Amino acid sequence: MEMEKVKNIRPNGLGVRHTQTFLLFLAMLFAFCMRVNMSMAIVDMTSDLHEEHFEWSHGVQSMILSSFFWGYVILQIPAGELARRLGGKIPMTIAISVNSILSLLMPTAAKYGGWQLVCSCRVLQGLTQGFVYPSMHHLVSQWIPLEENGLLSTIIYAGGQLGIAFQLVVSGFIAAAWGWQGIFYTNAVLGLLWTAAYLAFGSESPERSKIISKEELKYIQMSLGRKDNEKRRPAPWSKIVTCLPLWAAVVAHCGQNWGFFTLMTEMPTYMAKVLDVNLKNNGVLSSLPYLAMYLLSFPMGAMTDLIIRRGWLSTSNTRRLFNTIGLWGPAIALIGLTYIPEGSASAAVVMLTVSVGLNAGQYAGYLLVIIDLAPNFSGSMMGISNFFANIISIIAPLVCGFIVYDETDAAEWRKIFILAAGVYFVTNMFFLIFMTSTRQSWNEAENKTDVELK
Repeated sequence: MEMEKVKNIRPNGLGVRHTQTFLLFLAMLFAFCMRVNMSMAIVDMTSDLHEEHFEWSHGVQSMILSSFFWGYVILQIPAGELARRLGGKIPMTIAISVNSILSLLMPTAAKYGGWQLVCSCRVLQGLTQGFVYPSMHHLVSQWIPLEENGLLSTIIYAGGQLGIAFQLVVSGFIAAAWGWQGIFYTNAVLGLLWTAAYLAFGSESPERSKIISKEELKYIQMSLGRKDNEKRRPAPWSKIVTCLPLWAAVVAHCGQNWGFFTLMTEMPTYMAKVLDVNLKNNGVLSSLPYLAMYLLSFPMGAMTDLIIRRGWLSTSNTRRLFNTIGLWGPAIALIGLTYIPEGSASAAVVMLTVSVGLNAGQYAGYLLVIIDLAPNFSGSMMGISNFFANIISIIAPLVCGFIVYDETDAAEWRKIFILAAGVYFVTNMFFLIFMTSTRQSWNEAENKTDVELK
């Protein structure tokens, strides 16, 4: 009888948690716009068709494009700890606002400081964007009830893929209308508008929100097992770094980044050199895989919540299912790509789109496992995962450069796709064997026991 009295009831209609979801979705969208804007703008910046252009060699351009990740990797683990101590709102606001200001200054930096100052600005953008994922994971762990985690978390994180697609689509039109400088100015204005909105309406937790109803606050607290004025505890680092399910998620994250960044950095070259598709002048085509990933993320996220709510699978097995779709699905598509005859550009584009699109399953896989294990320390744990995964993001394109000597040779590209498929397969297998969504005892007070999420 007592269990009936404490049954958690979801408030009707939209709530403050949905406002936070929308604001965080926009944060991911604008962060990824500013992450990839240089890859589009540099085409115009170095084109001799324009009066104001830069004579940067291919090596210098590659240095500029990679400089973002030099800074991005450094602060991952400190950013996670900072998000846990300060809450996610302050680091997230710093990340988007500083990136916006640097985007605003980028044309001036290029004009007066050359590629050296541009690289410096991109390193600073990477440093501050190091706060994004750890802070986002902390905010999600504070705001999103377990019953809605699949869909709402997917909406937030899929904003990154929409940001890539959006930037690829609109950059050409903006550059044609206002010059390449307009790409940076547009990103800057949108990012600063978001900063103002988030300062006004964002909150680091339901307990700190001034506009949340008592019913919604109680619903979120009961779902997440939290209480008012709960004290923050020091991160139990010895327990965190020896948690095998966390390392299963880290390995899956590394495999995801290997495949995703291999395709993101190498797909344009493959299409241009092997399939004879000029992606530089066709942003819509180059955005198709990311649009597919964005659109598929919603039914997958909703299905995750439905499966858990109906009790069809445990939380752990649901995470296994969708992570497998997200990693083994692309692996199968990449293997299929290697069998497509040369000259079949349409079929190759379809397979690449399927490969990236199915990758949406990872949003309901390892990403949520990190929250399942210990929501109170999810920011710190995400910092660890993102640190190792983004080292892979740097290594994967370099390995591709060692393998491919002749960019027009389809046989050499098959090696790249088979390698990526192999990495997807092995890392997900490790994840399947060693992962769990069991809430770890060290997330709570010391006398609590591990509880399997239902």
